[in-house]
Amino acid sequence: MNGTILRFYVHEKRIHRHIALFEWLLEQAKKLGIQGGSAFRAIAGFGRHGVLHEEHFLELAADMTVEVEFVVTEAEADGLLALLKKERISIFYARVPAQFGAIEGDR
Repeated sequence: MNGTILRFYVHEKRIHRHIALFEWLLEQAKKLGIQGGSAFRAIAGFGRHGVLHEEHFLELAADMTVEVEFVVTEAEADGLLALLKKERISIFYARVPAQFGAIEGDR
């Protein structure tokens, strides 16, 4: 099947409607009927301002990036992006064409 990989990059402490934005994204995708999504926490990285962010063992206040990823149809991607625009959420995303499917085997 052809579709798209839709990735969002947010700070883990960013809040929208009283919950973490990455959790809100997952909840909204589920409500839209998207069949799955995942959130991945970065261990280090830098963004548009060029500042390197790293988590240190004793650092409790780290605000690392979380990547929220969905493998979806074009229509599902359009629907989720439209919702974000409606909610007026400023967010960086990547949309990549993809072929996807599932291989069923003996369990």
